[in-house]
Amino acid sequence: MRRCRTMWIAGLLIAIAASIQAQQAPDKAAMDRDLMEISVPQLEQLYAKHRYTVTQVTQWYLDRIARYDGTYRALLKVDAEAALRRAAEEDAEPKTTPHSALWGVPIVVKANTSVNGWITSAGWKGYLIPGKELVAPRDAMVVARLRAAGAILLGQTNMPDFAASDTNVSTAGGRTGDAYDVRFSPGGSSGGTATAVAANFAVFGTGTDTANSIRQPAANNSLVGVLPTRGLTSIAGIHPLDWLRDNTGPLARDVTSAAIALDVMQAEDPLDAWTRDNTHKTQSGPYTKYLKYLKKDALKGKRFGVPWFILEGSPSVYGTGPDAPPRGGAVAPETRAAFMKAVDQLRAAGATVIIDKEILPESFFAVVRKMNTRPYRREGVDGFLRDFGPSQYHSVAEYETATGETFPAFMVGGVRPGKDTGGALEQRSIETDPGRETNFYGPQREALDIYEATRKRWRLDGFVYPALQIPTYDETLPGASTAGPYSETGWVNRIGVPAVSVPGGFYENGLPFGLEISGVRWKDGDLLGYAYAYEQSTHNRRDPKLEEGAR
Repeated sequence: MRRCRTMWIAGLLIAIAASIQAQQAPDKAAMDRDLMEISVPQLEQLYAKHRYTVTQVTQWYLDRIARYDGTYRALLKVDAEAALRRAAEEDAEPKTTPHSALWGVPIVVKANTSVNGWITSAGWKGYLIPGKELVAPRDAMVVARLRAAGAILLGQTNMPDFAASDTNVSTAGGRTGDAYDVRFSPGGSSGGTATAVAANFAVFGTGTDTANSIRQPAANNSLVGVLPTRGLTSIAGIHPLDWLRDNTGPLARDVTSAAIALDVMQAEDPLDAWTRDNTHKTQSGPYTKYLKYLKKDALKGKRFGVPWFILEGSPSVYGTGPDAPPRGGAVAPETRAAFMKAVDQLRAAGATVIIDKEILPESFFAVVRKMNTRPYRREGVDGFLRDFGPSQYHSVAEYETATGETFPAFMVGGVRPGKDTGGALEQRSIETDPGRETNFYGPQREALDIYEATRKRWRLDGFVYPALQIPTYDETLPGASTAGPYSETGWVNRIGVPAVSVPGGFYENGLPFGLEISGVRWKDGDLLGYAYAYEQSTHNRRDPKLEEGAR
């Protein structure tokens, strides 16, 4: 009876909201003009002026998804009913009710992140087996925080299986195209979120990043992609690829919206030990105190170095085998040219940028690559299933028993083709493994020490470099690589420092170039300030022109 009454009330709210919307239907052209490329503060201003209701804004985004996502396939799931129900609830609140930071802000969530009642497929069809779906029993911490702040969850974005690719093709949802040209790869693994946000299907979205998976697709879609200091946000409730390197943060069209989102997502979580005492480690917030961090002159007097190994490659690390990247991993000529233009923009904004072969050379990259997290992958997957699995299974072993299917080997110690070297590794718990110092903690400390020593020696506030080594490419051509555009930014995850990708301009073919900035652990506010100053001095982003295609 109580459930029926609740459903009746929810239906009444939606009906009331629909009635109000019908009576006060705004001009579509006006809504397009007001909402395209809108930021969180701009949307809140429209609400404060009673220009639109939350329901109207939510419906506008749902209509765009319905109109265009058949072409781009950025979303695996659209929950229009729940989104409109929540919008109606917010519209029905008394006018005196204080609004939280994301009140009425429509967002999208990556498919590896637990949303209560949704299937956490992580892009893999194995979690979609009828009757054995991985239905999330509750929200991940970051989702709970976003909900509590008033965000409207529109749907779930496509991603490659387990986030294990630099492009965005999944067994659960097929291929996602880049918002600027659907034939081109948006990058991975947060390519679904990146395309959705770039296409104005949402105000912002969540992403995850193990080696480049927020920053790389953000760059390919002219977005701001934030990889926070590891431990600022919780990864509990997010299906891991490699839990010792995984992280989560927002993708947005502007730095201010990304900063607000990060503010909300930050939290201590007993299920993620890395977040312990993070409120005492980080800079005092919130990051959206514009006069404190988001200043237009934040780059003046700041000094940045360019990692030499990113520009010039690491031939002695990669060798000359068939899996070695072109040019030994060095940036492509057209990417170098785009980067140097961005360097000129940084200098014009008041920053000093130093390019020297002694700044993070190939030897630094060699140290970073000594870190070996593969023996601990299964520990991460089992931990996730234990806490966020469905009733039928709470471990890899229980999944295989319940479904009769074999779990992908590379997720439990096997080899990821084209990514891992050697053979399968015995799986262990990192806290009881006698080899943990050699495998992980030792190389991580050594690499972080080199990073910090270099920064202090050259009196640097951070490092700047291309977010990718090559431009994204048309992956629909016969014989085109299926690996996706690659980057050399995974070292950031390994040492736990923050980084942000910002729109850095466009290539001659109209596809975006992304500039990445890395900073100092627990000084995410400063990093956002640098990104904001660069954004405000360049205004490099422009919105894509979409091709219609109904879902």
